[in-house]
Amino acid sequence: MTGNPQSAPFGSILSETMAIAWYRDGAWSPMELCKTAPLQIHPAAHALHYGSACFEGFKAYRHADGSVHVFRLARHVERMRRSAQALILPEPDPALLASMVNSLIDRVRADVPEAPGALYLRPLLFGTMANIGAAATPSNEACLVVLASPVWDYFAGGIRPLKILVEEHAQRCAPHLGMVKTGGNYAAAMGPTLAARKAFGIDQVLFCPGGEVQETGASNFLLIRPGHVLTRSLDSSFLHGVTRDSLLSIARDLGYRIEERVFGVDEMMDWARNGEAALSGTAAVLSGVGTLVRNGSEHKVGDGQVGPETLRLRAALVAVQQGKAPDPHGWLTRV
Repeated sequence: MTGNPQSAPFGSILSETMAIAWYRDGAWSPMELCKTAPLQIHPAAHALHYGSACFEGFKAYRHADGSVHVFRLARHVERMRRSAQALILPEPDPALLASMVNSLIDRVRADVPEAPGALYLRPLLFGTMANIGAAATPSNEACLVVLASPVWDYFAGGIRPLKILVEEHAQRCAPHLGMVKTGGNYAAAMGPTLAARKAFGIDQVLFCPGGEVQETGASNFLLIRPGHVLTRSLDSSFLHGVTRDSLLSIARDLGYRIEERVFGVDEMMDWARNGEAALSGTAAVLSGVGTLVRNGSEHKVGDGQVGPETLRLRAALVAVQQGKAPDPHGWLTRV
């Protein structure tokens, strides 16, 4: 590992070892730990032409006693399996993927930062079959790679409220693939996000096709009040975030009423007058929204700052991840 996780952009530093396995002739090869380096793949590889690729992202944390724990490994392994199913890719065996993650963490254990840092894990699965005429044929070969990246606190520079553009027409991605963590979904959201950033100085775009609140290009969306959380009910059109699920569980433990249902932009704007809004995801956990931009006009969310309920829920989840609070749901796996 070269570079300092405390000052480098998130995900830009990689550990010197990665884990890799190949799918050929109907079976997965044994896992191998090797130097993090460029891969040799054919220029006709299915993933390069037809987007047959998916990934995951989660963290391992060093606790005060020096032990290292992965957060919700089984849930991420299962989501990658479902992504592979949706993209008609060879499914990674859950035991193989978990072994790759654990073996890699064990090999690069010294790279796991002390809190508030963490080791970010990035499994990547992509089709390698060399056939540029296979637009309607799934790849019968694949590569599974797990990368490790030491990262620091996402808010090391201080927590700040985000500015979000409300997009009431465009969709983030194809509705039947929204729950899949595939690069094409992020690429589809990048153009609208960059255009809105140039026009309005926003951080992210909240996609609300047909006036129904969905998610941003990279995060799930929550509305929060004292004792009450409202978020979109799960369907195929958006990512089933593990951080989202964890925060809802933490909120229930703290006595919040959880509503998961379809709601519209008008209801969101009404809530924003005296409530809170936040984005959830692996990197930042929970980020407060201070301003919503709708039809070119800016609308404060509450007082325009990161709200106390948002901070409370974020702190509660981070405390579990870092081993500073009990883990009643069994989310942490010791490596």
